[in-house]
Amino acid sequence: MSERISIRVLFFGAARDVVDTNPLDISIDAPATVASAFRHLVDRFAQLERFGRSLLFAVNQEYATPDTQLKENDELAVFPPVSGGANAESTVCDYVCPLDFFELTTETIDVGEVARRVVPRECGATVTLDGYAREWTAGRKTLYLVYEAYDPMAVTEMQRLGREAHKRFEIAHVGIVHRTGRLEIGETSVVIAVSAPHRKAAFEACEWIIKELKRTVPIWKKEVYEDGEEWVGAQAGDS
Repeated sequence: MSERISIRVLFFGAARDVVDTNPLDISIDAPATVASAFRHLVDRFAQLERFGRSLLFAVNQEYATPDTQLKENDELAVFPPVSGGANAESTVCDYVCPLDFFELTTETIDVGEVARRVVPRECGATVTLDGYAREWTAGRKTLYLVYEAYDPMAVTEMQRLGREAHKRFEIAHVGIVHRTGRLEIGETSVVIAVSAPHRKAAFEACEWIIKELKRTVPIWKKEVYEDGEEWVGAQAGDS
């Protein structure tokens, strides 16, 4: 009799919409990989096949590949690309600034309060990006948005972006606060605040962080329209 291992599977975004249990505890033959676990999941949830090769995976809150080995009690996350739509690559950075902050919240975000948290004496500029829910997208009227996050991994990825930003740009502090749950039109979804001795570095870092956040941080956006709804950046059948 072959050895088996037990793992817990989490589904996010559009992948969650095609399963009937989340999270899901499964037992699979060992040795096991992400690919073999996914084949097991497709046997149970055939609609997962419609995503083609676009689905991403994480094991124990770190991005993984199909050949990543699985062990007893591992946590496997299955999700479509995040709102920016590109596959993620992790970079290990060791710089840590104790005054930086990276947070998820279901509460209304006070943009000014976030910005004032990164104003040290040695800096001459703070650049703040305020992303908010817009009413019209590609000619369709949006009623409201819903943001979903893989919370622990999302915070870890934001922390990684902060460390990488310090290595790339001459900045002092960075803070990121992202909303989850339902957002009404005009409400702030994300605030990025960067302080630096000189404004050019703060602008450049802020622009880089928002692009990378949309590319790598596991947060998904559902747009609810007058005539339907869809997950942004989760196109079925993409390869």
